[in-house]
Amino acid sequence: MNRKQKRVLCRIILSAILLILANSIPVPAYVKIPMYLISYLVIGYDILRKAFRGIRNRRLFDEQFLMAVATLGAIALAVINRSTDFNEAVAVMLFYQIGELFQGYAVGKSRRNISELMDIRPDYANLESGGELEQVDPDDVPVGSVIVVQPGEKVPIDGIVVSGRSTLNTSSLTGESMPRDVSEGSEIFSGCINLSGVLRIRTTREFGESTVSKILELMEESSSRKSKSENFISRFAMVYTPAVCGCALALAVLPSIVRLLLGMPAFWGTWLYRALTFLVISCPCALVVSIPLTFFAGLGGAGKEGILIKGSNYMETLSQIKTVVFDKTGTMTRGVFEVRDIHHSSLDREKLLEYAAHAECASSHPISKSLQQAHGSAPDRNRVSEIREISGAGVVATVERTEVAVGNGKLMDQMGIPYKPCRSSGTIVHMALDGAYAGHVVISDVIKPEARAAVDALKQAGVEKTVMLTGDMKSAAEEIAQAAGVDTYYSDLLPADKVRIVEELMASGGKVAFAGDGINDAPVLSRADVGIAMGALGSDAAIEAADVVLMDDDPMKIAKAIRISRKCLRIVYENIIFSLGVKFLCLILGAFGLANMWAAIFADVGVMVLAVLNAIRALRVHRL
Repeated sequence: MNRKQKRVLCRIILSAILLILANSIPVPAYVKIPMYLISYLVIGYDILRKAFRGIRNRRLFDEQFLMAVATLGAIALAVINRSTDFNEAVAVMLFYQIGELFQGYAVGKSRRNISELMDIRPDYANLESGGELEQVDPDDVPVGSVIVVQPGEKVPIDGIVVSGRSTLNTSSLTGESMPRDVSEGSEIFSGCINLSGVLRIRTTREFGESTVSKILELMEESSSRKSKSENFISRFAMVYTPAVCGCALALAVLPSIVRLLLGMPAFWGTWLYRALTFLVISCPCALVVSIPLTFFAGLGGAGKEGILIKGSNYMETLSQIKTVVFDKTGTMTRGVFEVRDIHHSSLDREKLLEYAAHAECASSHPISKSLQQAHGSAPDRNRVSEIREISGAGVVATVERTEVAVGNGKLMDQMGIPYKPCRSSGTIVHMALDGAYAGHVVISDVIKPEARAAVDALKQAGVEKTVMLTGDMKSAAEEIAQAAGVDTYYSDLLPADKVRIVEELMASGGKVAFAGDGINDAPVLSRADVGIAMGALGSDAAIEAADVVLMDDDPMKIAKAIRISRKCLRIVYENIIFSLGVKFLCLILGAFGLANMWAAIFADVGVMVLAVLNAIRALRVHRL
């Protein structure tokens, strides 16, 4: 509880004590009335000040104006009726302030929780200069500088580890508690916490362009992108409040005028009291407060799980998703090529891979790297000579006097070497030693273990159709699609083809989400109703192009993001229906004299408290 809230609490206690004393101590009217008025001013002077300031600035019809008119009117009625009972006026203001205090505490708690979840901005960086360390502002560290991160400190800026080994806690970025090991040469992102060893890091970006800055900027901007529900509530309040003020005025005047015209007693006091009750009931604060708070809590809860949603408008669209489209490489698969099989080889596996790794030692192609990794040790370049790269076909090199050819069928055809075709899906690397065919290696991308479970989770979450898009050949796409359990797949696609297919799916009806790795899929990420960037830690392209950013590459979080959004929207609709239902019921009862000021207090403060409590549930998303 902050200082302002503590002051309000003291005023509530003091006002309540005075109110109790005025009702329990038998004192004359000239003592009781000042006690009521002092109690009223102690608890309501700030509301009165804001109401009169709004009148002066021509901003009428806010909740302070309604409270001021209703309570001052109740006091005036008591004076006109020569009553010394000002309980209702004081009680309305007292309970209103209690509700405001509770609301402020709830909103503050929600903001603190979210601030703690996203408290990843480092306070300083240890800049190494001349063999000494200097604590500086991260904004002042130029690219290419060497910084030192001690155990327990946050990594302030993205960079490459120059020396040291350690374990990092990346939970503030990815939402996962699994630590990550880093050593010399590892890429490292700002916002992680160093758990063990000392790290020397050469910065690769300025602080303003680093991962932590991008995330903080995204979270700050998310509150400015309002959903249709929030915009509706804002427009509703602008129309609703003047309308109910007009109704209250009509209720105060018209029935008495009609009764006078009919020759009946006017009962001005009775209808004025009903009009004041009507005003108190009509305050729309429950909706105005709870709806934005629900989205704010939902965005924060998703951020805790490593799911960054760029605004409540995207959360609302995400809740309506009927089709999820996946990119294959890096989304359904690991994006890492591995040797899966060796066929028709005249040599043992280790020897064939040894020749392949040495022949490919000068290449950085993913296929070449997979052959080198399968060999298990770094190739000795001194054993290799006369490396010739055949564009679009492969490599020919001499490995200890043995001519080794490694490539596709085109290379074998060019060299006039008969080869065995392969029916397996994946990339087929043929090999020949001294002009004789030596077999082929099957290399393929590996499906993520959780891919099938992710598709099943989407179906359970209410997604009607799953689609996979890839630029790979049909056989490779079919194998991954069957293993993952997607409904439909498209292969041999160019980036423009992916956009075309997504547009066709959008035209067929229902909201479409596209999930990709965020690097090569920017056009289709931008085109889909909701673009979801997978494994976007450190990827500028993903953060810029996507509407939802998953900070790790777990496809299970797509279903979780949808469940979070649907829970958030469910709470929003619950609050709208509950708040308006109670309001309109009490308004009708108040207009017919069946609800007094105490019912009005419940309709205003009680509904607001219940709606805020319900809104805070949007923070609890861990078990979804």
